[in-house]
Amino acid sequence: METTGVVRRQVAERRRDTLERLAGERDVWVSTAHPDHGPHQVPLWFLWDGRAVWMCTGAGSATARNVRDEPRVRLALPDTFDVVLLQGKAECFPDQEVPEDAAEAFAAKFGWDPRAEDAPFVYVRVVPETVRAWRGEPELRGRVIMRDGTWLD
Repeated sequence: METTGVVRRQVAERRRDTLERLAGERDVWVSTAHPDHGPHQVPLWFLWDGRAVWMCTGAGSATARNVRDEPRVRLALPDTFDVVLLQGKAECFPDQEVPEDAAEAFAAKFGWDPRAEDAPFVYVRVVPETVRAWRGEPELRGRVIMRDGTWLD
């Protein structure tokens, strides 16, 4: 693994960098699982509201079905060198029952409001319980920056 020039960040810097990425990025890989059909992974647009990740998908999608049966999920930002992984439990909100502030923020970020579509959508909220962040091999040790829903110092 190429690690030239990687300087090990302290936890506070990793947390700051992770929060910046969560606020600014568009896509997240969502991994769910179904008890009978196994794992499922899909990229979705996401919004970070400072506490939770909000995504939107079709009400009948495999992601929505899986979350209803097994709410434990893993999310990954799409960079294999500057890794950010979040784990938590997902909760589905039908598009007409989603909290207004989350729906409005999602629509403002993407210029698309799923509530206005003919087909039904669900918003999926994940409050992270664990967050891991690392850049290359030098940061593998100490990569957990949130445990049990609490940011580490």
